[in-house]
Amino acid sequence: MLLGGLCFAFSCSYYFFLVGDKTLILEFELFNISSMSFSFMIILDKISLSFGAVVTLISTCVFTFACKYMEEDIFFYRFIWILAAFVISMSLLIFSGSIFFLLLGWDGLGITSFALIIYYQSFESLSAGFQTLMANRIGDSLIVSSMFLFVLQGQFTFASLWPTMSVLILLLSVAALTKSAQFPFSSWLPAAMAAPTPVSALVHSSTLVTAGIFLIIRLSYNMPLSSSVSSLLLLCGAVTCLLGGWAATFENDIKKIIALSTLSQLGVMVFSLGLGSTALALFHLYTHALFKALLFLAAGALLLASFGAQDIRLLGGIGLSMPLAMVLFNISSLCLVGAPFLSAFYSKHLILELMFQSGINMFSMFLMLVATMMTAKYVARSLKAVVWGKPVMSGVGLPDSFFVYLPMIVLGVGGLTAGKLLSSIDIFNVEVVLLPEMFGTLINLVTVTGIILGLLILGQRRSLMLSTLFYLTPIFSFSNKIFAPLSRNLYVLDYGWIEPSSIKTNYVLTLSKFLSVIWMWPNSQATLTRSLVFMLALIVVYSFVF
Repeated sequence: MLLGGLCFAFSCSYYFFLVGDKTLILEFELFNISSMSFSFMIILDKISLSFGAVVTLISTCVFTFACKYMEEDIFFYRFIWILAAFVISMSLLIFSGSIFFLLLGWDGLGITSFALIIYYQSFESLSAGFQTLMANRIGDSLIVSSMFLFVLQGQFTFASLWPTMSVLILLLSVAALTKSAQFPFSSWLPAAMAAPTPVSALVHSSTLVTAGIFLIIRLSYNMPLSSSVSSLLLLCGAVTCLLGGWAATFENDIKKIIALSTLSQLGVMVFSLGLGSTALALFHLYTHALFKALLFLAAGALLLASFGAQDIRLLGGIGLSMPLAMVLFNISSLCLVGAPFLSAFYSKHLILELMFQSGINMFSMFLMLVATMMTAKYVARSLKAVVWGKPVMSGVGLPDSFFVYLPMIVLGVGGLTAGKLLSSIDIFNVEVVLLPEMFGTLINLVTVTGIILGLLILGQRRSLMLSTLFYLTPIFSFSNKIFAPLSRNLYVLDYGWIEPSSIKTNYVLTLSKFLSVIWMWPNSQATLTRSLVFMLALIVVYSFVF
């Protein structure tokens, strides 16, 4: 009830700020040091209020669904409290305007997501949790490193940046790419499927993965991004979109297919940001949040009916027993393709048309077209296996509950009408694209080709290269084994620096012995020699640079 009331309050405030074109900034100063202000800043505008309304609406539906899905769990209330802390952390990030307030929500998302992913306390969930934590720590370290650049600018607010601060914007953008699972930080998102289905519905729709997208939107809404940042976003978005769609065509786990579809759609949003269309990326973020939450809840209803079976080869014909859930599953799946008259058609199709008008390089354009075909292929393949296939399971337990179908109906209405509604309310969500007819036909032809391939090729085989996202998974999941020799050598190096030693006066260094001293650094006793060599190297580097 509280989340529903917050959603109504945010919606009314959004309409008030949109009509009046107003922005309210609340700043609470903590202390001053050398004329530099340390403060918490809260931003209330149409972006934060609209995103807050979407997050609270989806959270209301997910909490309602979790009451039935997790009712037999002995730690039900612990789960609800951790999930509530997760939503609160996302809300703090949405309304943040200073780096301290941003870190409060950013780290809160990281800690609570780790606790939710390892909730089942199995080896798979622990591995997935630490993989997520490792990838997100990279972004955290980049944001902490950006504080040095904020100090040079004399402020700690990222809402009032200017184009000359290009290095700072680039650093924050790379940090945002880690949280939004862009290549090469993509492997943690499919691994996060070890969490319960209500957690997946929140993580993949409007909370954790959208935090980085929202940060880039906040950075670029008032000023255009530099050419280097735009090129980085174009390349990462196109590669991530292709990688997610391509890997989903070889998967049989329904939750992992949906997770890889999230990866593909996040690539579309980052690609739109690289095109310079910030409002359109935010528009697609809203439509994607609604139909992706619906898709996960429909998949959760399938898991309840099939007693936990996630393999699409075992779910054939299950839609005949639960027609309402399967109609909503069809709607949310077709939104992934951008089918006409559904919500994603107003955003995704417009991004693809804008791609042809922007004049970007042919490589990124080709990757996006192939990714569009792959998206249509895995959607047709999953629908064929789950909805249109012959019955396979003998026993089905139907989840006949008010808490299952009501959230799905609410999100289904959003998946049908959100695109038209948001484009009618805010004129900034509409783009005028003038293209020759052949480009529009090309988009439709690529989509139809993917659907035909998905219907004809079932794709039972697996691909290790694609299931690990081009071998990204071992880098993060086995990072302790990979970096163990490096960390061990760094420990010995640190021990060698602080180890006292005596200087032998009658010791004459030849060239070979000198090289052996440098090579056997921690085990040698020539501490003074090492210090002199290090100081000499610093002087040489300084003379060349300055």
